[in-house]
Amino acid sequence: MLFCCNMNAVRSPMLYGLARLLYRSHVFLDSCGVHVGQADPLLLEVMDELGVDLSQHKPKNFDDLEVDQFDLVITLTPEAHHRALDLTHFVGLEVEYWPTLDPTLHEGSREQRLQAYRNVRDYLLEKLRRRFPAAAQR
Repeated sequence: MLFCCNMNAVRSPMLYGLARLLYRSHVFLDSCGVHVGQADPLLLEVMDELGVDLSQHKPKNFDDLEVDQFDLVITLTPEAHHRALDLTHFVGLEVEYWPTLDPTLHEGSREQRLQAYRNVRDYLLEKLRRRFPAAAQR
């Protein structure tokens, strides 16, 4: 599975980390963005709350991957979805769109911003469990 968002800095690496937590090494996983963003310290903090270490994550874009090595592409933003459809048009890969809010846009105190990240994390975790229920029981 390939997870995609705009910058590969928050949402797609978050989903990657959650999938790795649920499915361990049973599924080939990666993440990318339409563009390459900067690592986000709030992402690391909320993922660490679940025991997921993303400290080695290096944002990358579609050009850094061979998209045809995946069976499923899950996109989290309209821009990533359109890019994935363009890249997979002749390959025949399944592309799913899971619209996901951008927690970096949330303003407020540090705790309020962290809560926005947690809300996205928990939303994505629930989406994974619903989409792949048998595999999520591992």
